[in-house]
Amino acid sequence: MHFLYFDETKFDERESRFFFAGGLVLRDKDLQAHEATLAQIQQNFFGTSILTRQTEMHGKDIFHGKGQFKGRKLRDRLKLLADIANFIITAQLPVRIVQIDIPEHRAKYRFPQPEYHLGLMLLLERYCDYLDQVDDLGLVFGDYEKDEITRAVLDFSQFKIAGSTPMNRGRPLGRLVDTIYFTHSHHSRFLQAADVMLYMATRCESRAASDLDKHHEQELRRLWGSIKAGGQVKIQRWP
Repeated sequence: MHFLYFDETKFDERESRFFFAGGLVLRDKDLQAHEATLAQIQQNFFGTSILTRQTEMHGKDIFHGKGQFKGRKLRDRLKLLADIANFIITAQLPVRIVQIDIPEHRAKYRFPQPEYHLGLMLLLERYCDYLDQVDDLGLVFGDYEKDEITRAVLDFSQFKIAGSTPMNRGRPLGRLVDTIYFTHSHHSRFLQAADVMLYMATRCESRAASDLDKHHEQELRRLWGSIKAGGQVKIQRWP
């Protein structure tokens, strides 16, 4: 069995033209070891491994020094991002991402699908592509967002009942078991790791290298480049 953790960005046309959905793939037999590693990373930074909102690791907050990271030194925050990136690289976790160019998507289709609906559907397809390769089943976990949960569960149920996603070349989702499970991210180390990974991808894949000229921007790009160099990252760009 594989466990699939995903996150998504909130589209804001003032900041970026892109919507991202993406996540990490973990084998069930490795979960305890991976959890112990992330707990140690948390312990090293916060001085505790207890999961609370005050010890929650969000990529954007870490990078910009917001929330519980306000007042923490930049080098310590970059070290935390590096530790999480190295965890993903060392564990050789498969990374699957969908990047949607919203203006192009809306211009190409007369009745364009909402980006969350489309992004989730494409990401579930890519998860199933991977599960086909390893001939296994998977459980999907997402961050608890009230405004998206009901729609996501209904979409997933409809895809499974229909036998495939409603794309031109839609595919079955039968390798995904039961439903999509949602929990608050401060209760899940793996959702937090997915969040940090996706923030790196979002910031680096939606900006030219010339736009990231500051030291901490360059370091973030270096970390994301190292994750990509591991050969486990696949990004679907839409349309």
